[in-house]
Amino acid sequence: MIENIIFDFGDVFINLDKEATAREMQSFGFRNITPDLGYLFVEYEKGLISTEDFLKRTNKLFPKAGKSDLIYAWNAIILDFPEERLRYIENLAQKKEYRLFLLSNTNEMHIEFVKKQMGEERYVRFKSCFENFYLSHELHLRKPEPEIFEYVLHTNNLNPEKTLFIDDTEGHTKVAKGLGIKCRHLKVGQEDILDLNL
Repeated sequence: MIENIIFDFGDVFINLDKEATAREMQSFGFRNITPDLGYLFVEYEKGLISTEDFLKRTNKLFPKAGKSDLIYAWNAIILDFPEERLRYIENLAQKKEYRLFLLSNTNEMHIEFVKKQMGEERYVRFKSCFENFYLSHELHLRKPEPEIFEYVLHTNNLNPEKTLFIDDTEGHTKVAKGLGIKCRHLKVGQEDILDLNL
């Protein structure tokens, strides 16, 4: 019997355009993610470097892009947060049938942009639905590292067999499953969190 649910954020609640940043950066010379660029993204997503440092280091790789260009391109991935999904999680929280958690690979720039996009009131409504709200840049860990799942389990004294993890990335659910957590891989474009009978 499920007692706890851990939700991902992007493409589960808030819509994303995962190719948008690459598209926006093509005019500044982006072609593909190099090992250096991939490492920089991971460092920033884990909060191991500041936003200012991230922008400076990215600018060195793409000198034609100004700071505002980089910020715009970086945040282009983030789309809308449908009101019906917000009401869905609010209704689930009000029932108090499960302990609810959020676990997201989210960097500082993105979460600040999300707050502006949603508006402070809607963001607070959303965050208050969860017992704990875990973002990778605050934990200095990221999915699919097993340590991030172990941290959530141990910190909240969760039994993995009574915990459901919902994420749109299959690589994340595979690692969580290996730790004994029940998982649901949400297929973006084919199903919606609203379709899940929780």
